[in-house]
Amino acid sequence: MKSLLSVYPYLLAGLTFILYPCPAVAYGATSPEKAVAGKNAADKPGTGQSALEVITVTAQKREQNLLEVPVAVTLLNREQIDMAFAANIEQLQSQVPSLSFSKGNTTRNSALTIRGIGTISFSIAAEPSVSTVVDGVVLGRSGQAFSGLYDIERIEVLRGPQGTLFGKNATAGVVSIITRPPDQDFTGTVTTSYFQQDEYRLNARFSGPLGDNLSASLSLLRAGVDGHLKNVYHLSPADGYRHFGARSILQYAPPGQQQRSKLILEYFDADDTCCTDIEGLPTARNAGSAAAPDSRGIVDGVADIDLEQRRIDHDYITKTLDKTSALSFHFEQALKHHDLTSISAYRRWENTEIREGDFSSSGGKTPQAVDFSTVFFQLHDIGPQKWQQYSQEFRLSSQNNRRPHRYQLGSFFWYQDVARSFTRYASCQNNNGQNQAILAANPGLTCLATDIVDARADMSSRFINYALYGSGEYSFGNNLYGLYGLRYSHDKISYRHRRRNNDAWGRSGVGVQGRNNDTRLTGDTSDNKLSLKLGARYKLSESTRLYGHWSQGYKGPGFNVYYNMKPTETGVIAAEQANAFEFGIKHSKNSLLFTGALFYTKFTDFQANNFDCSSGVCITRLTNAGDVATRGIEADLVWQASDNLEFYAGLALVTAEIKAFNCPELQACTDRSGLEVPFSPDKKYSLSANYYLPGDWFQTRINASYTYTGEQYAQLPDNEGQFNPAALLPSFGLFNASIHFSFADDKYRLSLIGKNLADNSYTNTYSGSNSRYKIPRDADRYFGISLQINFE
Repeated sequence: MKSLLSVYPYLLAGLTFILYPCPAVAYGATSPEKAVAGKNAADKPGTGQSALEVITVTAQKREQNLLEVPVAVTLLNREQIDMAFAANIEQLQSQVPSLSFSKGNTTRNSALTIRGIGTISFSIAAEPSVSTVVDGVVLGRSGQAFSGLYDIERIEVLRGPQGTLFGKNATAGVVSIITRPPDQDFTGTVTTSYFQQDEYRLNARFSGPLGDNLSASLSLLRAGVDGHLKNVYHLSPADGYRHFGARSILQYAPPGQQQRSKLILEYFDADDTCCTDIEGLPTARNAGSAAAPDSRGIVDGVADIDLEQRRIDHDYITKTLDKTSALSFHFEQALKHHDLTSISAYRRWENTEIREGDFSSSGGKTPQAVDFSTVFFQLHDIGPQKWQQYSQEFRLSSQNNRRPHRYQLGSFFWYQDVARSFTRYASCQNNNGQNQAILAANPGLTCLATDIVDARADMSSRFINYALYGSGEYSFGNNLYGLYGLRYSHDKISYRHRRRNNDAWGRSGVGVQGRNNDTRLTGDTSDNKLSLKLGARYKLSESTRLYGHWSQGYKGPGFNVYYNMKPTETGVIAAEQANAFEFGIKHSKNSLLFTGALFYTKFTDFQANNFDCSSGVCITRLTNAGDVATRGIEADLVWQASDNLEFYAGLALVTAEIKAFNCPELQACTDRSGLEVPFSPDKKYSLSANYYLPGDWFQTRINASYTYTGEQYAQLPDNEGQFNPAALLPSFGLFNASIHFSFADDKYRLSLIGKNLADNSYTNTYSGSNSRYKIPRDADRYFGISLQINFE
């Protein structure tokens, strides 16, 4: 075996290649193997057909055959991830029908939803409904995992409440990302992909033994693109990214595997001109601009969205700056009848939002009073933020050969500290006489669109969570197993908020409170919760399993802590809770694997952004919006049709609706029962196929996939129970394909990639103002080429 210490020249070459890329040269992304994360295509004797080997997942925090896991889980293995050539989760989520992605103005405001349920919030004192976990470490904000996607072993999407075993905030589900572990033999890969519009992705991976019991890996990423939108004001591209990532894993595994430890170090740096809004519907603000949409507006209650719009007219560059540093130590020890696991982790995330808030190049340029129709205002924001989290988990698991009772006992501690400052620079505003007293007291002082005032809010929050949990199953004979889970959670959250006006005279502006509204606010709350899970699974035959269970989910309380927080908004947002019923089937025989689930979940005290017009101006606030329910059917299929042909398919038919609605205080509103929950398409499905062609000189693999997402609303209905037509996102389908050539015993792999071959434009986010949308990179047809070099 080669040692990493003996391949310094290769390592140096890879580092140089990543740090100093040459855009004129096109290389390729990590190409997949034919193996499918725990299964290989193999001939079944006597049948002439290919059979699937065992597919292994860790959905219940132990390695298990997917057939034996009584949970609705979708697996994306390394092959599927690599063949998607996805730069981030936004481009990958379409392959999981129950999973949806909502893109905010920065990664911190973006969110995942499962079965139509998720939390989209600006608040620094609230948690997501979908828990994101990386190598067993719970992330405080899902956005920490949204920027880069490289060297991933698999992604497991667990649907429904997982609180009795996973994380602390999993009322809707868990997205578990597992990175690729070190190899026992030396391997190296240098890859590059190049796409139209000068998008490049460069990867290098080096892995192998450092000694008899020690192995390591080093993974590097460099990627970027100027952007697929055009800013007609600066004559420059927009909505691009620049990413650099490095991950190192050191693993110690002595003979016999009685003990194993792993140290993971990670660094990620992102500089994105993201997330830019286009005008998809016309406004007076940019009516004469080259970036004005080709749209008739809202006609007969239907929004005529210009989905071909690729121009913006902004004088301020919207950007997101991300830096992540992470350290985790994993320790496993085999005892007499149990396995002990410890995961200790620290993560630091720095996120800076730089936002064009008036969405024009004309705002604040006219020396006249703002009137919102002909004299437009400036609104520019900058908001740096730092997150630090510490977590410690201990888990004691009965060994798999222990019958009839298998179980896990664990303890969990999690601490997060958040600090954010947010400054808004905006035009002075006096349309309702807000600044009249100040102007009267200061002769000659004006309050025009060109008079820029600013205010700053400094905020912090602190989360403490600890929990004790147990989960397991008991065998009542050869075929019937009882399931149970129990978790006790304690949450404590506190915040501080100070806002002050920085104008020399204390004038207020658009979105800027005057000095008489400067505030100092504090608050804290705590909560305890016992979550349960009861169910059973039944071995119907050697190839078929049935299961059913009732489970509870819990997400801790919070506060709506954001820039313009007011003394009237200090109330506690109660904990979100879920009661879920799920019935499923898993079938695996010869060449076919099928899993399906029926589910119904009711959420009480659902935490969501809710309309509030009590102040005379309609805004959205994070509140306990009421009770919602989601129900539906899901199915996943893997079929090895022949030695050379395999299929994947997934389907989700979901209905997520409001059951009871909480009206904002001091405001009457209509009942919204039966109306849809945002970001919950009724239908979503995916189909993909791989076909392998053997050859004497090279091997060929062809991949094709199609994903469909039904129409969905992007916000709750208003207080009259009416949906905004502008917030209805049309349905769309995406067809991708690629062809791969492998040479010299797989030492070289060349791939040709086509994205969105039908050129079907779409939007996945409505941003507000009856006009603004986000158009993702994959909304246009584009092509790429990839080259991978493997060496041993």
